[in-house]
Amino acid sequence: IKFRSVFSEFPFFNYVQSQALDDVLYTNKNFVACAPTGSGKTVLFELAIIRLLMETQEPWRDVKAVYAPIKALCSQCFENWNKKFGHLGLICKELTGDTEIEDFFEIQDSNIILTTPEKWDSLTRKWRDNCLLQLVRLFLIDEVHVVKDATRGATLEVVVSRMKAVHSFRTSQNPEAGLSMRFVAVSATIPNVSDIAEWLSNEGEPATYLNMNESHRPVKLRKVVLGFPCSPNQTEFKFDLSLSYKMANIIQTYSDQKPALVFCSTRKGAQQSAAILAKDVRFNLSIEHKQLTKYANSVLDSKLRLVPLGIGFHHAGLDLSDRKLVEEAFTQGDLSVLTTRTLAMGVNLPAHLVVIKSTMQYVVGSCEEYSEADILQMIGRAGRPQFDTSATAVIMTKVQTRDKYMKLMNGVEVIESLHGHLVEHLNAEIVLQTISDVNMALDWIRSTFLYIRALKNPTHYLCLKNLNSLSSIDLISMDEDINIKPTAGRLMARYCVAFDTMKQFSKVDGSESLSDLVELVSKSKEFSEIQLRVNEKRPLNSFNKDKNRTTIFPLKGKMKSSDMKVNLIQAQLGCISIQDFGLTQDTAKIFRIGLRISKLSEFLGQRSRAGFTALLNSIILAKCFQSKLWENSPYVSKQLEKIQTLSAAMVNAGLTTFTKIEQINPRELELILNRHPPFGNQIRDSVMHLPKYDVCVEQLPRYNIASAEISVKVILKNQTQLLSKRTSPDRHYVSLLIGNADNSVVCLHKLDSILLKCGTWSKKIEVTRASKGDELNVNLISSQY
Repeated sequence: IKFRSVFSEFPFFNYVQSQALDDVLYTNKNFVACAPTGSGKTVLFELAIIRLLMETQEPWRDVKAVYAPIKALCSQCFENWNKKFGHLGLICKELTGDTEIEDFFEIQDSNIILTTPEKWDSLTRKWRDNCLLQLVRLFLIDEVHVVKDATRGATLEVVVSRMKAVHSFRTSQNPEAGLSMRFVAVSATIPNVSDIAEWLSNEGEPATYLNMNESHRPVKLRKVVLGFPCSPNQTEFKFDLSLSYKMANIIQTYSDQKPALVFCSTRKGAQQSAAILAKDVRFNLSIEHKQLTKYANSVLDSKLRLVPLGIGFHHAGLDLSDRKLVEEAFTQGDLSVLTTRTLAMGVNLPAHLVVIKSTMQYVVGSCEEYSEADILQMIGRAGRPQFDTSATAVIMTKVQTRDKYMKLMNGVEVIESLHGHLVEHLNAEIVLQTISDVNMALDWIRSTFLYIRALKNPTHYLCLKNLNSLSSIDLISMDEDINIKPTAGRLMARYCVAFDTMKQFSKVDGSESLSDLVELVSKSKEFSEIQLRVNEKRPLNSFNKDKNRTTIFPLKGKMKSSDMKVNLIQAQLGCISIQDFGLTQDTAKIFRIGLRISKLSEFLGQRSRAGFTALLNSIILAKCFQSKLWENSPYVSKQLEKIQTLSAAMVNAGLTTFTKIEQINPRELELILNRHPPFGNQIRDSVMHLPKYDVCVEQLPRYNIASAEISVKVILKNQTQLLSKRTSPDRHYVSLLIGNADNSVVCLHKLDSILLKCGTWSKKIEVTRASKGDELNVNLISSQY
């Protein structure tokens, strides 16, 4: 009775839920449910959480469950579970690429962690000794068939394999404690669900599984795949546009005058399709849509003025308020058709009819097919259980691919492991010390889904090939006794960097300029999802031709590739205003990823043949990513918490350094910024409490032509002030970097809390004479300012 409130939205469980109930709620066995999308599988996760609560003493401090779906479902489920389980005293926390929670302490008190496989992978790599992993009692896997997905499959597979390894380790270390870890997974309809059950076995016993076919879907789904001719010389865009003119007929045929959701492959396609439908007489204003004029006055985007016609579009490039308004209008039934660009923004709007208009999407400068996980997610939106007893999903594709989608719709394709990223994950396990010799590497391989599907393949060769790849660029070391130790691979795992990106960085010759490194970072594998959209070429070209050359390193030629777009985040570093909403969103994403990749300055610092110039510029670039400004930017005030958007006024008044800001009268500062007292004092105060350093270098007397001895001293000038209050965060540090005339690194030292404690730091350094001259280049670089 205590847990009945969790299911207050419906009076009884449907057939699929009822069949699974006994296994999920009354046993602790690992469990896999294979059932059609839209058959209420989330309830099975809720039952599994309740089982864990029934097994644990209140106040449930030890309850720790992890739910790892795609990002869109994460936010939606978080809101739902926060309400449901919050009443029972459980704390839910959401962790995706968009959330800023990095600290282990912030989530060790939470009971249900909702995260994506990618984020969980990066978190469990980071925290030393995996203390968080040790606490997890229940691991919930949504859409487990995603393991066959080319981009996301490997991460899901390795995360599950890591959790299995932790469970085995925990059991072997402390068998008496009886601390089990339970896996509950759900999947769309697939023929080889027994393979998944075998993979999720516990001590050799396969998971219990339930295999339900389409006939058990609560809202019966009619599936239609239509093939349209596409001539060899017709581009994907022309084909896509031709489908827009066929949609009105399809909607009229299959919608039963109920809401229809149309998935389009691009933002522009969603907008265009809505405009084409709005012109069709069949969708013109009818009596019941008269009240829709109320929406017309609220929309910000003028292109959404077609909402009063009962038609809307939705994509990530729209303002948040417009997205919410369109979602509300569709949910209320005021819109008969909504066109949308996939589910990336977490749209969970059920419709009577779902149309997938073209199965190709534009990714990174080329067209490719939707992944099966995407298609199944879209189809899953068909059917509103509270209103419908039947629903329809229509896929519009080319004649040539019609059969393929018929097979997919009927769930007859076997799920395989697509472990294309095996090398990155192998490295991560070596760094985590899950693997320290070749035999352990083979054990790890056996815990993956890959092994179950590839028993007849030479696993040994597969693994050794990847180990040799890691060893070839010094990411790990292997001795003759087949022992394996991580080296620079630690950084690769800590910052979740792709092997191809590490390979690129390993080719740095040491003379690279800042612009060379910006170009190198922009070509990283991590940016492969960033697309160059047609409508972005003009603004990006105009940034590139900026007359004020000091704000940007210009690129040669016109915008033609996504890495050129990534490179032009220089506009943000140069404080050029970006007006396009889609570009602004992508820029934020590029900075998030770039911050990780730029940390590879540490990798260059660890190399014995590191070139001073490249290392200096890589440390500066990492700082630029951190502060979102060029090293020599006049907009330094942007880094102060209360200024940010007011920085232009500061620059116009000539306040382009921290020293100038500290020296100005607070009242004058308030006049410049149009703010009331004591605002000026607060700004000056925050600048005064930034760390200030002095560097002294002297050559010590010695009679030796080949070498010299130098003494380096770093002084924290305002140590006393900083002990009581400081503006910079605890993680702030400075890098002391000294190079000689031969472009060799003489000294690289990271100074953090030691200066705060002692006020000074000094060191004597032996310096060999360089062949090209006696000058030394001494730099003290802040990690953030």
